[in-house]
Amino acid sequence: MSMAGEFWLIVMLFVLVGLFVFGIILNHFLPLFLKHGLVPKGSFGYPLLGETLSFLKSHPSNSIGSFLQEHCSRYGKVFTSHLFFSPTVVSCDQELNYFILQNEDKLFQCSYPKPIHGILGKVSMLVAVSETHKKLRNVALSLVNTTKSKPEFLNDVERIATQVLNSWQNKEQVIFCDEARRFAFNVIVKQVLGLTPNEPRATQILQDFRTFMKGLISLPLFIPGTPYARAVQARNRISSTVKAIIEERRRRNVDGGDDENSSSNRSDFLEILLCVDTLSEDEKVSFVLDSLLGGYETTFLLMAMVVYFLGQSNLAMEQLKIEHESIRKMKDKDDHYLNWEDYKKMVFTQHVINEALRSGNIVKFVHRKALKDVKFRDYVIPSGWKVLPIFSAVHLDPSIHANAFQFNPWRWLDEDQTCKKFTPFGGGSRCCPGSELGKVEVAFFLHHLIQNYRWRVEDGEQPIAFPYVEFRRGLTLNISRCSE
Repeated sequence: MSMAGEFWLIVMLFVLVGLFVFGIILNHFLPLFLKHGLVPKGSFGYPLLGETLSFLKSHPSNSIGSFLQEHCSRYGKVFTSHLFFSPTVVSCDQELNYFILQNEDKLFQCSYPKPIHGILGKVSMLVAVSETHKKLRNVALSLVNTTKSKPEFLNDVERIATQVLNSWQNKEQVIFCDEARRFAFNVIVKQVLGLTPNEPRATQILQDFRTFMKGLISLPLFIPGTPYARAVQARNRISSTVKAIIEERRRRNVDGGDDENSSSNRSDFLEILLCVDTLSEDEKVSFVLDSLLGGYETTFLLMAMVVYFLGQSNLAMEQLKIEHESIRKMKDKDDHYLNWEDYKKMVFTQHVINEALRSGNIVKFVHRKALKDVKFRDYVIPSGWKVLPIFSAVHLDPSIHANAFQFNPWRWLDEDQTCKKFTPFGGGSRCCPGSELGKVEVAFFLHHLIQNYRWRVEDGEQPIAFPYVEFRRGLTLNISRCSE
């Protein structure tokens, strides 16, 4: 190479290095140059990726993790960062979180990363905004309110719970997450689609759902063979199965008939959905997928959290057993099934569920973006910036919850469940509409579990946020039958 060529090569290298250094400086100091210094303090990290990898670093879900701990210590409970390829305001502040959730579609809007849309679909209630979301949510609330206290649903929940627990009779150890998944899926697939777990289509949907969930938290690389690509394909297969079931149900309803599968004998979500004229065909299919996802993933994780934390508190376990034995003794001898009135008597059970939600943090944060420049206190959130309200930071804030890192169901005897300090299912107009169904399922499962088994959690088991919660060893329990 000539001297001139070497000279220009050196110049180009200097230029590239200069651009790289400039990018780092710009990322770190850009907030200082915007809005006359009113943007919250913070750092932007590396070019492009920013601090995303550090933010997503796994940590126990009953802690806030080193990233939030370090940033809150350095910058305060509200700080700037660069996350998910966007300048971001991160909020660990109770008041700001509440403000964000209460101003949905006014000052802020749901804004999940584009790859999530690719898996969930464009009309999923989880990513839909404005009128589309409002329409889907109204249908969901109507379905939940008509379902949660129906004897058919409650009987199904209890029957499936006892089936799962009866399968433990000759076991000394169970992988509880597998058992909870089986229970939650069998309940929701029956309630939404009217399928029993031994039907081939139910088995196929479950397999596809597991593939779907793995891809939902993977790198968004649509390359054949990657978890993301397999998740998109699994979602398409589930959609095709649901569409086929919808067509079968329509034909059966038109033909009439009085067999056990006729519409007159069904009370599942799908039967009601077919009569909803406000939803398009794609919206109905997406609604079914959302219902399956919410009823499966969230419910099984809540069950696992409750069992995990109870395994560390013999006192809570004893009080829970007393409550459920009392409910059983008050039942009429001819009335074997639990009902809605029994559920309302499970007061301490609700305290246990709430405390497991607060301590375990199934939903750590949600994605929002500012629709306009938003002034809050003495700083500005610029229009277009991503905003992340961190629920776990409020749940584990010692200034809000006394002894915040201690599992203590009795705290709910005194603490109110205001949406400012307790947001396990989100808040505002996007609060999870099916949360009550999940609580009913967990309560009924606990009713039989606590009266029939004792358990000890294997050493080393703990819930990990990555960012979705998981027990990496499946939550192994050593179990024994209660003495009669």
